[in-house]
Amino acid sequence: MTDDYQPRIIDTALDELFPHFAAVAIEGARAIGKTSTARQRAATVIDLDLPEVRAIVEADPSYIRRAATPVLIDEWQILPEVWDRVRRLVDEDATGGRFILAGSASPQGARIHSGAGRIQGFRMRPLSLAERNLASPTVHVADLLAGRSAPIGGETAVELPDYVHEIVGSGFPQARVMPDRPRQVWLDNYINRLVTHDFSEQGQPVRQPETLLGWLRGYARATATSTTWAKISASVEPGESNPPAASTALRYRDILSSLYILDQVEAWSPSRRVIARAATAPKHFLVDPALSVRLLGLNETRLMSAGQGTVNDGDRTRLGVFFEALVALSLKTYAAANDASLSHFRDRDGVREIDFVIHKGDSTAVAVEVKLKATVSDDDVRHLLWLRDALPDQVVDMVVITTGPYAYRRPDGVAVVPLALLTA
Repeated sequence: MTDDYQPRIIDTALDELFPHFAAVAIEGARAIGKTSTARQRAATVIDLDLPEVRAIVEADPSYIRRAATPVLIDEWQILPEVWDRVRRLVDEDATGGRFILAGSASPQGARIHSGAGRIQGFRMRPLSLAERNLASPTVHVADLLAGRSAPIGGETAVELPDYVHEIVGSGFPQARVMPDRPRQVWLDNYINRLVTHDFSEQGQPVRQPETLLGWLRGYARATATSTTWAKISASVEPGESNPPAASTALRYRDILSSLYILDQVEAWSPSRRVIARAATAPKHFLVDPALSVRLLGLNETRLMSAGQGTVNDGDRTRLGVFFEALVALSLKTYAAANDASLSHFRDRDGVREIDFVIHKGDSTAVAVEVKLKATVSDDDVRHLLWLRDALPDQVVDMVVITTGPYAYRRPDGVAVVPLALLTA
């Protein structure tokens, strides 16, 4: 790897698996570092975002076959037929480590083969907290999933202001190294590009940009909730824009999902009678909490004031949900590194709720609560203990993620872990 490359958690899986797979696809939103990660493994780079390169590939179908491997085909979705070309080349020769496809969208309406069995997919996200190198993590999701109930320890100097800085500072590698004002402009332009460019690239031009921006703000206000799509559309503020029609809102949802901008956490519904009344609605998150912050016109000063109780309760609540969004972004990366999934649990009556469940099918689960505070009370862990008692053969560990300085295990078995001390 090049000296200036910042290693990512996904590198471990790629290093292990790419030599055995003829083709892999690294998928995720724009500007999260897919190309940088893929370039570390490529002998040839074919960037389809460049018109002159795209013209060569269109004119010469054998160009990819002749290129020195491994071949990186960047932004492959711009020329969707490339996917099928690679699939056919893999059918001819399944030698490992030949092709990497990187893409920031799932083509809408393109007729392509699924690639099942030929092209292995890897989802990439903005930088998790562990990848931002704020601290030296001491607690691993892999150990929690193993159910060892090992002693938990560690100390960090990362405090609430640091987490607030990370929420607004973004997990986009390019943006996070900028000073505040340039970063805000970068994020605003990222949002505007979604509206003015990316929808059109998906064959869905936006006739009323202000309506889509209003819907995006409504979605940002719904961060970490499982509110309905209808309520998200209805939450467009008066005077901001007209709420979109139901069919338009669903189109927004589908396109933004195909662009990897919406990154929902699905509901966990284990097939057990004791919690058969689990709700099924997903929790709503944008791919990076910094986008939600910008959409709502918030900044580090205002969020930090909210944490200190000097502004209204609405802003204080927002700080809590944005911290949960930072946790969700990180846990999705850590779960994927362990071949696990991230879900949430809530019963239909809203009586019991678990912020997150890291699980491997129904066989192994780690229940996670998120608290925007440094200390943990008995009341904070009661739902975790209830879930463990309800599913003793599935729930192998319980965790409360905090903003505090210490990681430790409580006498009741619940691990208390500052977010900065957690990794894959």
